[in-house]
Amino acid sequence: MKTKQMQPSRLVLALLAAGAIGGAGATALTGSVSMAADAPAAASQPISASVPPNFAQITRDFGPAVVNISVSGTRKVSATESDDPLAQFFGQVPGSRGRAPAREVPMRGEGSGFIVSQDGVILTNAHVVQDAKEVTVKMTDRREYKAKVLGADPQTDVAVIKIEAKNLPVIKVGDVNKLQVGEWVLAIGSPYGLENTATAGIVSAKGRSLPDDTSVPFIQTDVAVNPGNSGGPLFNDRGEVVGINSQIYSRTGGFQGLSFSIPIDLAYKIKDQILEHGKVQHARLGVTVQEVNQDLADSFKLDSPSGALVSSVEKESAADKAGLQPGDVVRKIDGKTIVSSGDLASTITMAAPGEKIKLDVWRAGAQKELVATLGGMPKDKTQASADGQEVQRGQLGLALRPLSPQEQQASGSEGLLIERSAGPSAKAGIQPGDVLLSLNGVPVHNVAQVKEQLSKSGKTVALLVQRGEDKIFVPVQVG
Repeated sequence: MKTKQMQPSRLVLALLAAGAIGGAGATALTGSVSMAADAPAAASQPISASVPPNFAQITRDFGPAVVNISVSGTRKVSATESDDPLAQFFGQVPGSRGRAPAREVPMRGEGSGFIVSQDGVILTNAHVVQDAKEVTVKMTDRREYKAKVLGADPQTDVAVIKIEAKNLPVIKVGDVNKLQVGEWVLAIGSPYGLENTATAGIVSAKGRSLPDDTSVPFIQTDVAVNPGNSGGPLFNDRGEVVGINSQIYSRTGGFQGLSFSIPIDLAYKIKDQILEHGKVQHARLGVTVQEVNQDLADSFKLDSPSGALVSSVEKESAADKAGLQPGDVVRKIDGKTIVSSGDLASTITMAAPGEKIKLDVWRAGAQKELVATLGGMPKDKTQASADGQEVQRGQLGLALRPLSPQEQQASGSEGLLIERSAGPSAKAGIQPGDVLLSLNGVPVHNVAQVKEQLSKSGKTVALLVQRGEDKIFVPVQVG
């Protein structure tokens, strides 16, 4: 079971610490709320009592299709990672010149899976079978089979394995689109190797994006899921599989009320590609996106803080050829509303290379339609004046100068070097050495352009800033 720590990127982390990105989500709310005795009760429709689903019946009917998966193999470790108790006393191996040579050590692991066809095709997580030399599948009736890994996709964490058997029990697939937040769900798996363990809870959220896993719109639940549950099924209250249990969010390594499952429709799409082609091809748009908060929405004159804000576009990518630009806000793809940046990534993941999609974007205060033909994933990414010019309007607090040719080559972009940051800009987290690329989505190459855009802006401006290889829009309050 993957344990997620949810660490932001370096630039986002620095800006968050400086207050550039709202930290309301990390604020603890304490205290109590009481209602006055004479306050009128809110009018509402009566909620009928609901009876929990028959989890015992679901477990009896479909539990036999859930399997325990044991894997063994080897992995390379350095001497510092070795479990040899003498290594710490004898140190490095002679002749290693300060660096201990890597060596292979035995690796064993356990997980879960479920049978999707009577001839032995099984779905599980990619991380369950990673580096496995031998995979053993154990049924609920104690029968054991050696399994072959047909394919695995690390990007979505889905793997397909197969055993040689016939007339096996299989699960029934549900419709993820009909799954609602608050519905009962059931997980069956082998937490800590305890086979055929059933745990239940409710759906906490849908379409959840996790750091480094933005291509998967996870189903979040409060079902108790622990190491060993990875790859097991998540059932709805009708006994249909709606997800593959994949990750937990924990500070201890154990379950703390947050578990995440891969939607079954996405998993089946990966399964079908592996069975048909032996590999998985993912579509690619070629953009870097970020969330739209209220300040950015105000800067771009959006009616609500929603959509995916494009912070960079890769040259010669599908997005570049379609005409997407930094500062565009993608609001819809093929008519499907994009609420958060993760929605864009997960939507593209469900598409195929070569597929055409229609993008509804917000640019310069107006709606615009673009058509992109998705690409595939790449194979195994004059002397400026000495003194900066101050930009004073609205107390923005920046000293800017054009990049020198050498600096342009080093940064790979054109813009204005920030020599000094004070006032609102410093408060937002902008630092000397950052490169200002655009203001409210309009590229800027000199101070005059910055002043021109500031004259048209409201109380908040969105600065596209590059720090190292990272780019991000930063909202700055200018009064």
